[in-house]
Amino acid sequence: MAVEITSKIVGYRIKQKEPAAPAAELQDENPLTVRIPSRPEGTLEAVSEKIAYVGAEGRKKVYLLVSFMPVEGVLGGKRVVIERPVEFFFPSGQLSSEHQWITATMRNLSLAARGGYATQAVADLRKVAWDKGLVRCGVNRWNKPMFHDSEVAAIAWSIQQILYRRGFLDQDGHQVPVEQLVERYAHRMTHGHAWQPSGGEGIADATVEAGAVAPIGGAATAEKKPEGSGPAIVGHCPECRGELIMMDGCPTCYAGCGWSKCG
Repeated sequence: MAVEITSKIVGYRIKQKEPAAPAAELQDENPLTVRIPSRPEGTLEAVSEKIAYVGAEGRKKVYLLVSFMPVEGVLGGKRVVIERPVEFFFPSGQLSSEHQWITATMRNLSLAARGGYATQAVADLRKVAWDKGLVRCGVNRWNKPMFHDSEVAAIAWSIQQILYRRGFLDQDGHQVPVEQLVERYAHRMTHGHAWQPSGGEGIADATVEAGAVAPIGGAATAEKKPEGSGPAIVGHCPECRGELIMMDGCPTCYAGCGWSKCG
């Protein structure tokens, strides 16, 4: 469109573009504490674990499933993603007499996981005790048998081991910092597989017990039994040659078969 100018031009100015509005800064939102209202529909990645333990009622085996999902958050103004446990499932019919309480516990544990405090909830379950003696389940970092105050505590410890191998907890059951969780999830997206703990992780950092010899470049080899690793050994089982410990005044096998001298 042509415009006729009839007056003298004494100056001109080029019209500048309007400056773009600054992008709104993202508010930090810790992905560890983001509340998940309910289990999402569809398929989730899950870990299925077979747990074996020995207690006063003999050897038992149960199955446990833990489901995981990616959760978004904001750290330092940047969007990040981590993986969190969101559901714990204990298939029915394994321990019939206590099934309703086990189901209730797993549902509450799932709610705790979606609320962002699964680590504290599982650690609290390890404090549950009963009056039927110790329960043997798993081994510690010194490859010594682990003894727990109840079946609930043994299963809770097994859950911690699942979360440790998934990279969510450290070897002592403590929460891994969120920055490391972000790195581990990014590693998974890059390499196509989940982060895995190294074979000797945690052992080299363990406190060297009195009387232990630490080889160069390796972990300490303890000659003395670490304190708190379990009850005193009083003999060997005639059935499976496993270790016997005193339980309710009777030598009892905790190596696997559950044999007791008192019948």
